Amino acid sequence: QVQLVESGGGLVQAGGSLRLSCTFSGRNFGSTGMGWFRQAPGKEREFVAAISCGGANTEYADSLKGRFTISRDNGKNTVYVQMNSLNSEDTGVYYCAARFGCMSKKDESNYSYWGQGTQVTVSS
Repeated sequence: QVQLVESGGGLVQAGGSLRLSCTFSGRNFGSTGMGWFRQAPGKEREFVAAISCGGANTEYADSLKGRFTISRDNGKNTVYVQMNSLNSEDTGVYYCAARFGCMSKKDESNYSYWGQGTQVTVSS
C-alpha cells in the first residue's frame, strides 16, 4: 500500500524560505516518478515541480523556475522541494504525488498516489 506523508509546511514571512519533505512507502521508490502540486484558496490545484526516478530530469512550473528546487534522496525514500523568496501567492496546500514510471510529468492525471497535503502560509 503506497503512502506519502508531507511535512515542513508552516507560516513564513514574505521573502523567506521553506523546505517541504515527502516520505514515500509501499513500493520501489527508485522506480517512481514524483511531483509536487499546490492549491491556493479558491483556486484549482496546479503543478509545481516534478522529478524523474534517478533525479536527473526535473520539470518546473514556468512561474516558479529559479525560486523552487525539487530533489530526491532514494536512500531515504524522500522527495523535497526547496522554496525560496516566498510571497503571498505561494500560500496554499502543497501535495506530494507519485506515479508509475520514471519520467517527470507536469499533468496531475499522470499521478496515481497523493499525500494529504501540508499547509504553507506566507505572510506579507
